[in-house]
Amino acid sequence: MQTATSHDAPHGVRQVEIGPERDGQRIDNALMTLLKGVPKSMIYRLLRTGQVRVNGKRAKPDTRLADGDTLRIPPVRVADRPEERAPATGLVATVAESVIFENKHFLVIDKPAGVASHGGSGVSHGAIELLRAARPQEHLELVHRLDRDTSGVLVFARTRAGLTGLQAAIRAGEVTKQYLCLMLGHPSKAKFDVNAPLLKSVLQGGERMVRVADNGKPSLTFFREMEQYPSARLMQATLGTGRTHQIRVHAAHIGHPLAGDPKYGDREMNKRYREMGLNRMFLHASHMSFDLDGRSYSFSAPLPEDLKDFLDVLAVKGKRLVWMQEKSRTDF
Repeated sequence: MQTATSHDAPHGVRQVEIGPERDGQRIDNALMTLLKGVPKSMIYRLLRTGQVRVNGKRAKPDTRLADGDTLRIPPVRVADRPEERAPATGLVATVAESVIFENKHFLVIDKPAGVASHGGSGVSHGAIELLRAARPQEHLELVHRLDRDTSGVLVFARTRAGLTGLQAAIRAGEVTKQYLCLMLGHPSKAKFDVNAPLLKSVLQGGERMVRVADNGKPSLTFFREMEQYPSARLMQATLGTGRTHQIRVHAAHIGHPLAGDPKYGDREMNKRYREMGLNRMFLHASHMSFDLDGRSYSFSAPLPEDLKDFLDVLAVKGKRLVWMQEKSRTDF
């Protein structure tokens, strides 16, 4: 339920009562939905300057809303813009066909790369909007997120119990999340952990950047080698914590960034890999499992065809790439 109190309405301030559909949702994500058309940078500015409050208290971007909270939203001017277009029929169909599991509480998809988890920041329609368009009679909420270029297991809740239960399990570290990723170079061990605190910052314009810092949040990733390639290793990454960009930053921190990573990766190698057919970041959410209300859930998504095809090419052409790298070093 979302209502505005009459004494604030004339001044443009909204007092929104949070209903069960937003219980457990981060406030920045809620505001992106409630303030359609408002730039992401402005939403973070409102939060940073204390203009957004929950139950009378200042809220941070990662504040989580609860059923029954009162959310104060200040007046915000939104420039006139064309009426929002409906999502492309083909894209709706693609996401609708990616469903790999559904029951009373959950709906799970194998998210295609290139589809954001939700709209905002220049993206009109993410997976949640596309699914709602495909299933207009259903109530669906995004439980967690994947980066736009990351493919794989993405879970949506159909009920409040499913949403709050799984989000609580995620926060408690009771959910197993595993990814497949391609690390550049050859890590010295086939099995190792990266335990390095991560600090997130939001740049002007809303772009998120993460770095290893002593004053960051504790962050732990378990890496295990799956396959060897001439210039890289296919790794399984299991999350010990669930920080933003965790796998990507931890991989870069140890000197073996993910192939195709545009933000934390190796530009020269990314360029060479593009020439070999890798057109996106090599990161895939392959598995997620948890227990909830006496039932065990386990969802898996196989490596997509585009990534498998690239590994086949790498197995053949990777030797020449290594030779070229070694030759360039000896030429100096």
